[in-house]
Amino acid sequence: MVSSACISARRTPNLENIFATARARTGKRPVIVIPGILGTELMNPKTGEIVWPSAFRTSQEGLPISPDLAANHDDLVPGKIIETVKLARVLPEVYVYRDLLVALRRFAGYRDGDWNNPAADGYEDTFYVFPYDWRQDNVSNARELIRRISQLKTKLQRPDLKFNIVAHSMGGLIARYAAMYGDADLPPGDGPIQPTWQGAAHISKIVMIGVPNEGSTDAFATLVEGYSITEGLRRRVPLLNKLTAEDVVSVPSVFQLMPHARAVRFLDENLQPLAVDLYDPEVWKRYGWSVIYSSPAFRQHYQSDLDAYLAATLRRARRFQEALDAMRDSNPPVVLLAIGGDCEETLSSPVILRDEKRNRWLTLTRPREYRTSTGVKISKQKVTEAMYAPGDGRVTRESLLGENVFKNLSRYAVFGCDLHGQLPRNPSLQDNALTAIVGEVIN
Repeated sequence: MVSSACISARRTPNLENIFATARARTGKRPVIVIPGILGTELMNPKTGEIVWPSAFRTSQEGLPISPDLAANHDDLVPGKIIETVKLARVLPEVYVYRDLLVALRRFAGYRDGDWNNPAADGYEDTFYVFPYDWRQDNVSNARELIRRISQLKTKLQRPDLKFNIVAHSMGGLIARYAAMYGDADLPPGDGPIQPTWQGAAHISKIVMIGVPNEGSTDAFATLVEGYSITEGLRRRVPLLNKLTAEDVVSVPSVFQLMPHARAVRFLDENLQPLAVDLYDPEVWKRYGWSVIYSSPAFRQHYQSDLDAYLAATLRRARRFQEALDAMRDSNPPVVLLAIGGDCEETLSSPVILRDEKRNRWLTLTRPREYRTSTGVKISKQKVTEAMYAPGDGRVTRESLLGENVFKNLSRYAVFGCDLHGQLPRNPSLQDNALTAIVGEVIN
């Protein structure tokens, strides 16, 4: 059992020395690495062009938008996990998942595995990376994960084999759904959902790094304003002309990352709780959220029924979250370990204001000074304190722990001081992640 703790960033562990014994040990349970949103290349299979990551827009970007969610696909396919990325000459190279993979290889004694042509001993001391189209529905990706695992086990002739999963951000939600429901789709209707834990036949443990188990308000901000490469209170910086508000509204996974029903928090002009049903499309229409309601040009561009599309997308996002929240067993058959950051101010509670002069609503996802309708001045500092909570800049501590979902996860949690995108690179957190998996040996 790993106890909850806060890791200092001032000193870093010597992972090569720490894991010398584990590195030499053979028979370690195989590992699957699942990146988070944006963490997989997207390719045009006809031209070989890498559409993501790319600094420039291409002729083929953006998913179709229609109420028939299952039909909203394009021709792009997932490529490799993004180890490093350089989006422009003026920007430095960013090490995305390279350091995590290096830690598995160099310090923990795992080798790269091939899903299609696994080595004869690929059932041990091996890690497999699960790249996926991060724009698509998380349930679809979870089901694909289970199918890939089943095929791999057949090739390895190991029907009883279980894997440990190391997942970052949204990858952890995919892993959790796969563990709880296997290859099953969301049940129809609005009735209660009962986990079957069919995926437990394939999964032993999930190490969740910065996973938004109760959603992320930053995802809501992204749907309203577009994606920012900065996190927390840092000034929002768009990713050049990529992932704009027009782009992300077509991405169902971003909707599925929003705060779950019990975790939704909005504030009124007096910074008091405001009841908001985040999954009611009429609420989005009322407040003008997303380009669907804020941009007449966007609505004119699409001939499909945008209102019906939004309603269907919100309905499926809510259902997906209900499935993840159905944790009735305090001791599930798959061990869950949370690793994250809690030193950064993280958006938790947007503020909704009425602009009477322009006869519209304003939704603040960034703090600023303002005056209430009665003339009371609210300072930026006070707004900041109300809107933000401890986290990693994108995921709050409370969401990672799933305090409204899990009963015992706080006993299996480790925290450090780093930003969401940097968590997989943090040596102290890598120390804890590797410790969680290297001790399991295949008999």
